[in-house]
Amino acid sequence: MRKSSLLLFAVFIQLVAIAQVSPKQDHVIKILAIGNSFSEDGIENYLYDLALSTGKKMIIGNLYIGGAPLSLHVKNANDNAENYQYRKIGLDGIKVTTKNVSISQALENESWDYISFQQVSSLSGKYDVIMENLPVLVSYVRKKVSPETQFVYHQTWAYQHDSDHKGFANYERDQLTMYNAIANVSKKLSKLGDFKYIIPAGTAIQNARTSSIGDTFTRDGYHLQLDYGRFTAACTWYEKIFGDDVRKNSYKPEKVTELQAKIAKEAAYKAVRKPYKVSKVRL
Repeated sequence: MRKSSLLLFAVFIQLVAIAQVSPKQDHVIKILAIGNSFSEDGIENYLYDLALSTGKKMIIGNLYIGGAPLSLHVKNANDNAENYQYRKIGLDGIKVTTKNVSISQALENESWDYISFQQVSSLSGKYDVIMENLPVLVSYVRKKVSPETQFVYHQTWAYQHDSDHKGFANYERDQLTMYNAIANVSKKLSKLGDFKYIIPAGTAIQNARTSSIGDTFTRDGYHLQLDYGRFTAACTWYEKIFGDDVRKNSYKPEKVTELQAKIAKEAAYKAVRKPYKVSKVRL
């Protein structure tokens, strides 16, 4: 065979190989949360690294106002208020924070694959309160993004059993009462047709609390513990968004022990399969 023929054959083989690669393998997954400190706990830490360890590319954005309820997001949307810290993790894994950004500016910043919504933690088990504002915010965002953009709802977690958060009174200061309320709300929201996924971070945390680590997954009674607490939430996001068994993901943060990592991954895995009820983690 002549050199020219061999070259053409080699090019042909390369083209066939490229054609056989799924576009999603090289696709950058872009997630934006309209949130608060609970979205910070969920997606700003370790999610990028979990994806990177399996060759997945991500851009992660968080429109951050501490303690922001849905009602404030609706007001900011209607006023086009530039009140957010826009925290963005780029393809290089570096987080850049831009102050004084509006919801519409962040929505236009990328062609987002997923937009995440959530209620402030103290009201996350109050369906009627959520529905006063969630449909308005969903409608606002839908008009500003691509039809291909999918919406997800971030199920937050119940407070630690001895939390002094004043919002704990909404649930008789009882962790399981709060968890069950949150789980029931997210189950109802899953049936509305607005959300591609419910991200069951709250169930993952509750699952993890049944492990040998116990009820130690928050740092102040409500925000997640910085290492294995946040890692549990990130594992849940990873498993749900990518559909991969996070237990097979080799990544773990440096400050997380092997046991803690195993518990986090098992809790997330079980939460994705049973998002509205507690599954014991026997580790």
